[in-house]
Amino acid sequence: MSTLIVRTRRSFATHWYAWAMVLPVVVVLAVLVGYPLGRGVYLSFTDANEANLGRTIGDFEVPSTYTFVGLDNYWHILSGQEGSFYPRLMWTVVWTASCVFLHYTIGLGLALLLNRRIRGRSLYRVLLILPWAVPAFVAAFAWKLMYNTDNGVFNLLLSKIGLGPVDWLGDPFVQKLSVIAVNTWLGVPFMMVAILGGLQSIPRELHEAAEMDGASPWQRFWNVTMPGLRPVSSTIVLLGTIWTFNMFPIIFLVIGQAGGTESEILVTYAYRLAFQGVRDYAGSASYGIVILSLLLVFSVFYRGMLKRQEEAK
Repeated sequence: MSTLIVRTRRSFATHWYAWAMVLPVVVVLAVLVGYPLGRGVYLSFTDANEANLGRTIGDFEVPSTYTFVGLDNYWHILSGQEGSFYPRLMWTVVWTASCVFLHYTIGLGLALLLNRRIRGRSLYRVLLILPWAVPAFVAAFAWKLMYNTDNGVFNLLLSKIGLGPVDWLGDPFVQKLSVIAVNTWLGVPFMMVAILGGLQSIPRELHEAAEMDGASPWQRFWNVTMPGLRPVSSTIVLLGTIWTFNMFPIIFLVIGQAGGTESEILVTYAYRLAFQGVRDYAGSASYGIVILSLLLVFSVFYRGMLKRQEEAK
């Protein structure tokens, strides 16, 4: 312990300017991330809700009456007593896997096209990045209007070719396809830009050498391009998984209350617990910690798997 203190003091004395630059960021993260996270962990071990949390009304202060319940909230969720955790978890996993797969494959295809020398390449890049520049809530409302059963552009196009209107946001299965389409539209530009940067970092000499050795285009893609993209791909797939798993605005804003609970992912259900109905703050906090734990386990497993693959080579 004394050695750690001595090293810390020596670091402060030697690199005081760097510590001074980092300190504001550390303070902001502690306030905006650390305190809410700690408060959420604490509430997850209680039975806190709107009725017993306590509040101040004018000059009168209502004391908190919630109690410590230990792991009861987690047992209630993970044991299946609630009856909705595992179905929502399954849909959340399907939602995340589908979106990330489409993000990566479409982004890879577009990046390969834009990496070629074609006329108007800069214009195409700007146009394809536009969905990423649009705020998520604006895109959600725009797509919701297009999905409108009576006046939406999709049903108008279907009526032109003699097909009946589709209840895009009413039928549970179609709802899920609809929100996957919206999130794919939003997420592809990020993948495209990241992969395009990775493609441009692969030495051209490798492709030329493979071509001279008689490798077909598919062989060059699979044995030169994909290995060269592995560092970029591993990072963006991990980031995409975390972002999509917690993609609150698309599910909440596009579907809203029209879909009941069948199309909810874990994070939207946690929000509903906290801010609708009885306002079960403890249950919502428990859901949040479970979501965080799932993502941490996935991240550790994913990084470990990639490390083992690298060591095997």
